[in-house]
Amino acid sequence: MLAAGALLSLSAFTLTGKSEAATSHTVSSGQTYWTIAKGFGIPIDSLETANHYKSLYAGETITLPNAKFSSADKALLARLVHAEASGEPYAGKVAVATVVLNRVLSSQFPDTIPGVINQVSNGYYAFTPVKNGQINHPADADSKRAVNEAIALIGKGSGSLFFYNPSTATSSFDASRTVTVKIGHHVFAK
Repeated sequence: MLAAGALLSLSAFTLTGKSEAATSHTVSSGQTYWTIAKGFGIPIDSLETANHYKSLYAGETITLPNAKFSSADKALLARLVHAEASGEPYAGKVAVATVVLNRVLSSQFPDTIPGVINQVSNGYYAFTPVKNGQINHPADADSKRAVNEAIALIGKGSGSLFFYNPSTATSSFDASRTVTVKIGHHVFAK
């Protein structure tokens, strides 16, 4: 089942064209809404709603709602996650992706993944890897999987809009934010 989940995650990242998700999926033994949502990078609420919250059975075909984000958006976000959270726990990678998605949903930030990631405000880059070019390095499998999981969880959680490493952060702005969680070397805040 783990291999099937990895295959779903990889296939969700390699789809091309305007439609980023198939219109249907045949349920495998042991799959749940959660495993399908994080495998395809589809918000779990959207997946459950599209299927009227019905119970899932192996062999049945369910509807996959249209993907909220393109494969290019997911790839860009995975590269950011890799650059920002390499060496951090997996939960920290999911949290970094969640910060970007929360910003996309917030009226305080651009409303696209590329807009949030590439944002420059008052001459400051929102994310250091954009400034120093680290975002151009390929993402690893964990970062890709973390992006799909963050998308599956979109709209849930504590609403973190920022993260920083307190041992390297130099901005007093970071310290002024309300801390939501600490994972690895990162502090997440809103």
